Amino acid sequence: MNVLVLLGSLRAGSTNRALADAAVAHLPEGCTASVFDRGAELPHYSEDLDLEGQLPEVAAELRAAVAAADGLIVVTPEYNGTLSSVVKNTIDWASRPYGVASITGTPAVVMAASGSPRAAEWARQDAVRTLKIAGADVVEDTFGLGSSFEAFAEGRLVDEEADASLRALVGRLAPVHA
Repeated sequence: MNVLVLLGSLRAGSTNRALADAAVAHLPEGCTASVFDRGAELPHYSEDLDLEGQLPEVAAELRAAVAAADGLIVVTPEYNGTLSSVVKNTIDWASRPYGVASITGTPAVVMAASGSPRAAEWARQDAVRTLKIAGADVVEDTFGLGSSFEAFAEGRLVDEEADASLRALVGRLAPVHA
């Protein structure tokens, strides 16, 4: 199984990046994972840019990576009560062209880390809705990590219960194509 991580945080020391790494570590043996880390390079989605022969190279790379993926792990911070604009724009590019989009039918799970105890609840809800509308096959349950600045030690979640929940969610993605 080939898993693509769509990461909505651009900050190098992001707890969402740490969460993505923790999720990837829970993939079953034999799975491969890659992170699409060029979200900041994607232009804002516009049909004027989405023309055959004129598609931005980074958008073509994204679509190819999504098409090659057997599953998606979408990790988003919460900004102003919603998902990251980086994640939203990435999903917009992957959702086109309508009817033959690379994201159509792709299994996906959503997770988020936040310094707030609310664990980016609204961002996760919005990401699920956006992915569904885009055509992905989204697992309804999400994983939220609140008070995330204290949640990691040596690249691992310190809370064993939270880590078990993360493992369970990732496990719901992996059997889809196992």
